[in-house]
Amino acid sequence: MNLQDSPRPLDGITVVSLEHAIAAPFCTRQLADLGARVIKVERPEIGDFARNYDERVDGLASHFVWTNRSKQSLTLNVKSAEADEILERLLTDADVLVQNLAPGAAARLGLSFEALQERFPRLIVCDISGYGADGPYKQKKAYDLLIQSEAGFLSTTGQPGGDGMAKAGCSIADIAAGMYAYTHILSALILRDRTGKGSHIDISMLESLVEWMGYPMYYAYQGAEPPPRAGASHATIYPYGPFPAGDGQAVMLGLQNEREWYSFCEVVMKNAALASDERFNTNSRRSANRDELRALIIQAFSHLSADEVIARLEDASIANAHVNDMQGVWQHPQLEARQRWVGVHSPSGNLPALLPPGRSSAFQPKMNPVPELGEHNSEILAQLGYGLESIASFKTSGVI
Repeated sequence: MNLQDSPRPLDGITVVSLEHAIAAPFCTRQLADLGARVIKVERPEIGDFARNYDERVDGLASHFVWTNRSKQSLTLNVKSAEADEILERLLTDADVLVQNLAPGAAARLGLSFEALQERFPRLIVCDISGYGADGPYKQKKAYDLLIQSEAGFLSTTGQPGGDGMAKAGCSIADIAAGMYAYTHILSALILRDRTGKGSHIDISMLESLVEWMGYPMYYAYQGAEPPPRAGASHATIYPYGPFPAGDGQAVMLGLQNEREWYSFCEVVMKNAALASDERFNTNSRRSANRDELRALIIQAFSHLSADEVIARLEDASIANAHVNDMQGVWQHPQLEARQRWVGVHSPSGNLPALLPPGRSSAFQPKMNPVPELGEHNSEILAQLGYGLESIASFKTSGVI
């Protein structure tokens, strides 16, 4: 059977999402990848404000293209009188409602789980916020970088020996929250199959990222010294990080145990005696004396190209990686060999898109177009029972 024609896990599931920015759209795009119909509710004329973050993808915003393929766009002024009935009709056939509006906004619109569960007992409601539905921070605004700060992430980043912290180069707090929302929704759908009842999911960006901070938190348990800032190197394992080669390129390498240390000294450094040097013969000593060891490694690499260093590391069975920029990733030979790039349509034409991580023998993920703002207004409203005259009136009056 052609995998493209095979059933997907979430075929027949309908998701309504009042979403913007990254966390909720990243969650719902993954549900769409698995076959769900995702109806993205956006503000008329403006839409998801992530549509206007930049124009880097043939005039479209990079964040938006990444997180919104395979969705249907319905514009709706949720504060209008007519919106209540439209949302009611939408939710009648919906399986999941996702929202990451400002704190308290969904409840004011009558879209809290408590307000909906009696009318829609099978509906799963997923609320994504910065700090969660209760507690002293529940009304506090939250953006990705602010959560990186609150979660202690920034305390672990940046260069050693200074106070120059560095944010993650991607929206890591949003991504973490989106991933937990996605997995919780999948588990809620499984639970509903057993109980027949929907459930409420409360996702906090703070809790999502703090979970990912488990190692540095336990390392600093009961007031112990936290992991030091180490730039692109590992804070407590050495050598583990980037090192310059003689051609100006950098190579990333990592050692995990003493067997690899001996192999590194003999095969890569061509200095077997270094393995038993008392300054470096345990990981804790290598880490404590990393400046001295780094100087020796740089000296050994100074007459080698990056490719030659990597060849030696491969011979020694030492883990290594190229230090790629974005163009290097676009052209990565492993992604090409595994045929991970496909084309998706968009308002600006065909665009490359990475297939979702993980490959199933049972189905092919849905890779449908990135929608224009309000592209599916007429289609969705007609399916909800509205006639052409009503739809035209909605447009004239600014409802859609």
